[in-house]
Amino acid sequence: MSVDFLLEIFDRQRDRDAIVWRDEICSYGRLLELVERLRDEIDVAEHTAVSLEADFSPTSVAAMLVLIERRCTIVPLTSSVDAKKSDFRRIAQVETIVEITADDEVIVRESGIEVAAPHRIALELRKRGNPGLVLFSSGSTGESKAAVHDFAPLLDKFKVPRHSKRAITFLLFDHIGGVNTLFYTLSNAGCIVTVGDRSPDTVCRTIARFGVQTLPTSPTFLNLLLLSEAAGRHDLSSLELITYGTEVMPETTLARIHKIFPDVRLLQTYGLSEVGILRSKSRSSDSLWVKVGGEDFETRVVDGMLEVKARSAMLGYLNAPSPFTEDGWFKTGDAVEVDGEYIRILGRKSEIINVGGEKVYPVEIEDVLQMMDGVEDVAVTGAPNPITGQMVKARVKLVGEESVRDFKKRMHAFCRGRLDRFKIPQKVVLSDEAMHGGRFKKMRGE
Repeated sequence: MSVDFLLEIFDRQRDRDAIVWRDEICSYGRLLELVERLRDEIDVAEHTAVSLEADFSPTSVAAMLVLIERRCTIVPLTSSVDAKKSDFRRIAQVETIVEITADDEVIVRESGIEVAAPHRIALELRKRGNPGLVLFSSGSTGESKAAVHDFAPLLDKFKVPRHSKRAITFLLFDHIGGVNTLFYTLSNAGCIVTVGDRSPDTVCRTIARFGVQTLPTSPTFLNLLLLSEAAGRHDLSSLELITYGTEVMPETTLARIHKIFPDVRLLQTYGLSEVGILRSKSRSSDSLWVKVGGEDFETRVVDGMLEVKARSAMLGYLNAPSPFTEDGWFKTGDAVEVDGEYIRILGRKSEIINVGGEKVYPVEIEDVLQMMDGVEDVAVTGAPNPITGQMVKARVKLVGEESVRDFKKRMHAFCRGRLDRFKIPQKVVLSDEAMHGGRFKKMRGE
């Protein structure tokens, strides 16, 4: 698989800003030089399974391009999965580790993993002569799954010229959204602006300093942004577009973000590690109704559940059965409502709480509880109940001190008239723990 189309863009745009890393600018010309240097430094054979252990930086981007040229199967891993790296390498049958250090230097070493027999998907990639990409799910609703892509169809969509923007790399290097941000921006000669940490103040400071136009992020981060009031401490006038995805957006969070950024377009995106990122169009900036699809994607709704057929769909999982129907549709597991061409995502089927036969979606309860004074974050799940089968349980992080008894009394008074009685949490646990993982996605498990 050739990345010549990207390298040709880099060559034509040598003097333009390509990447901002640690507040220093790397031009497209410099990025080309890094690619040429790493062709010698990264000595791996074609079709090798390689873990690329890095965050966004000039060297990590150049290394990924070199590995794509070598037709390697790339397993990007960030520090957010440090505890799982050895397991992920084993599942992906990693032969070589390419680590990008904090100083943006390259270390290449053997993994020490003995592979008795290559996985059938690895054999299929070799047969095709294409590079691969392995993405691990966040594991927010269970064990992380390893989705294997043929990198060629994923890259093909970036050959169509679109808008050139300065975009911040909020979504991680080992996330489908992060990969999409990277290649969309580079293929349009935009500028990738990296952040050392993803706290609201750091993100806002970076947007202000480097004139960032696009912020791809998650509803969880936008809620933290609201709580921190960081937007009021920085000049964010350069911001034109906020895209949000990875989880369901609470309606109140969207309304509050729209109020703070009335001149910024808010766009709901939809994508999955298994199929890639679909093109999307929100009905309006303050609407949760969205149209998804675009070139090489088809969608359908079966029994209230969204299914997707995509040219860029993964080849399969390394550690789980195939989730595709016999006719090639991927069952997303997302429950949706339909209004003409638009859908509204309600939540994951696996997270639906069944209270005496009534379906309860966690985000609906979280949306209401997050409007309460003193509530910093909340995660809702189901808990066993001998009468109704399940009941609603809320894990709540408060700003100040309050007893469970006092909070529950206040919560019941607040929810009356806003939620049906069976949706009001019967069990409440107060917690000081963060309710999101390293990918700023709600973690509803304990």
